[in-house]
Amino acid sequence: VQLQASGGGLVQAGGSLRLSCATSGRPGSTYGMGWFRQAPGKEREFVAVVRWVNGYTYYADSVKGRFTISRDFTKNTVYLQMNSLKPEDTAVYFCAVSRAYSGGVISPDYWGQGTQVTVSS
Repeated sequence: VQLQASGGGLVQAGGSLRLSCATSGRPGSTYGMGWFRQAPGKEREFVAVVRWVNGYTYYADSVKGRFTISRDFTKNTVYLQMNSLKPEDTAVYFCAVSRAYSGGVISPDYWGQGTQVTVSS
């Protein structure tokens, strides 16, 4: 599985960005696709995940109510809509896939390359 992430950039606090993650093939029915982020000097942390087959979603508390993860069957793509962005959301964002996702925080089998998100105050 190859993942191609895009959509990062520079935005002011309170603004929005949408990240995309396209897969090289159609995800299986047991797949979960999600996002992690890593800020400078910090460990990589979970952001959100969607179960491909039924759209079940799970979010980190820090982004609940601001970020929305979704998937597009026709494009084999997962999106992360980020609203009300804060400076503390600044990080490199990575998309990831688990081949056997069962709920909660995703444990990835595959990683995409990162895309930088910078939120200015």
